[in-house]
Amino acid sequence: MQIVPQLAASGQGVVLAYNGRVAVDRSDFGIPAGALTAMIGPNGSGKSTLLNAIAGLLVPRQGHLEVLGHQPGEVHDRVAYVLQATKLNEVMPVTVREVVAMGRYARRGMLGRLGRDDRRACESAMERLAIDDLAGRHLTELSGGQRQRVFVAQGLAQEAEVLLLDEPLTALDLVSIDTISRAVFDEVTRGTAVVVTTHDVAEANTADHVLLMSGRVHTEGPPAMALAPDRLSDAYGIGIVHLEDGSIVLDDAAHRPATERHVHFERGG
Repeated sequence: MQIVPQLAASGQGVVLAYNGRVAVDRSDFGIPAGALTAMIGPNGSGKSTLLNAIAGLLVPRQGHLEVLGHQPGEVHDRVAYVLQATKLNEVMPVTVREVVAMGRYARRGMLGRLGRDDRRACESAMERLAIDDLAGRHLTELSGGQRQRVFVAQGLAQEAEVLLLDEPLTALDLVSIDTISRAVFDEVTRGTAVVVTTHDVAEANTADHVLLMSGRVHTEGPPAMALAPDRLSDAYGIGIVHLEDGSIVLDDAAHRPATERHVHFERGG
């Protein structure tokens, strides 16, 4: 008897639209539980839109979308979402510790008093992202990489079953990239379903599961299948350059060649 893997999220015939414009056309997909899923595709291919829907921020125009066995909006406290760019209020004196603590609001509410478990979750998240020594600092005092680690720590502090990360490694320093990558891998080993969007083929190739986007879910499956050169070429609508070492480069000025970027979610001990 064939064993069907448990899914953290699934969609059948899902259509997503903004202001009357379809951003993700009719798509079927499944996101495995306890695994790292990478979404890759050109700009405007629907990656962030699909993350918004999984997070319960966008209701499908058509089709059925399920997260953890429920409608997305019914499990918002079990899904953590770290946006690609978080607008920062330069006036509000928010510290690193306070921002990370916001990850507990999904469970406690904005006015809820944080208990011992909440404080433990926040301290653990800050330690894992190596920002515990910055806890009393204002966000405006931090570098871009440090800020990104703060927001990822906020997501980890929620202790959610599904963690959504929109391009978490884009334009970061190497220390922040390595720190976030290790935290992501740790979450997967803990049984969390982690979904990351990326433009990097090398990054996506290290995931357990891949959704290749092109205004819809063009292809899904293990990296070897979803990232096959013919599928990438069709999804991006551009040529694929094969290099002597066996790697591939998207012939697209908007994306850096994979061989020039050796940063990805490395699986190590």
